[in-house]
Amino acid sequence: MTKRWYAAAFFLLLAITAKAQEIDLDKMLEEEQKKEQKNKVQLTEATFKTTRLIHGHSIENTAPGILDLKISHRFGQLNGGLYEFFGLDNASMRWGFDYGISPKLTVGFGRSTYQKQYDAFFKYKLLRQSTGKVNMPVSLSLMATAMIQTLKWPDPNRENYFSSRLYYAYQLLLARKFSESTSLQLMPTMVHYNLVPKASDPNDVIAIGIGGRQKISKRVSINIEYYYQLPDYKLEGTTNSLSLGFDIETGGHVFQLHFTNSPGMTERVFVSETFGRWDRGDILFGFNVSRVFSLKKRNRVAAKQ
Repeated sequence: MTKRWYAAAFFLLLAITAKAQEIDLDKMLEEEQKKEQKNKVQLTEATFKTTRLIHGHSIENTAPGILDLKISHRFGQLNGGLYEFFGLDNASMRWGFDYGISPKLTVGFGRSTYQKQYDAFFKYKLLRQSTGKVNMPVSLSLMATAMIQTLKWPDPNRENYFSSRLYYAYQLLLARKFSESTSLQLMPTMVHYNLVPKASDPNDVIAIGIGGRQKISKRVSINIEYYYQLPDYKLEGTTNSLSLGFDIETGGHVFQLHFTNSPGMTERVFVSETFGRWDRGDILFGFNVSRVFSLKKRNRVAAKQ
């Protein structure tokens, strides 16, 4: 009987030892995985789903070798009533091409029907949010745009200068992805006028933009974008731009639907020349759509596979 007790105790001790070793091995494996993650740079992906927040740029870049054809529409004001079919009888549009030169650099060109304006920009990523070996809490990009307005001169008989048609905008895009559902972006902005509408207007309009994205389902998010113009650095009679919208993901594409008080789709217009007011119903419906084309040569080996 005593031998049986000894044998049972021996096998029980073996089982406890094996279980302890299993726990220790699991713990060691977990610690090793954590150590490996700390030694790697974990880059933050998809702070926003597209390269545009609503009107303005987001922190995202077009991938290298990808050409992104963007078509944007802004209809008339909703307070036009049934006679204007709540703004749908009128529309302005912008078409543009964004191209990714490198993971950090995107360039683009566009043309707007609103005031027959052309624009060209570059966006360069200075910092990218990451964890692990490099802990960077935010992403940061520099964006610069040149715009030219090509309307006929209101007084062709006076001496007009080509430089008077030119405008420039400069932005810092500072963004952070707080979770899989929530992202915020801050956009300090300056718009420069070579020729101001009125002599009392400043040549440099300075604004602070803020925007965000909140996912409400797997494929739908709510976006907001607001530009506050500094009182001493704004054009007379203008208001601040406020836009609300939805991003809808469908099979790899994102459709952006939004409401705004800004009729234009370049920084010169939506930052510094917004005149509509939400409280008066000066609200426009609009949307952005895009189609991407790969201009990068495919690897022959990958093509055979």
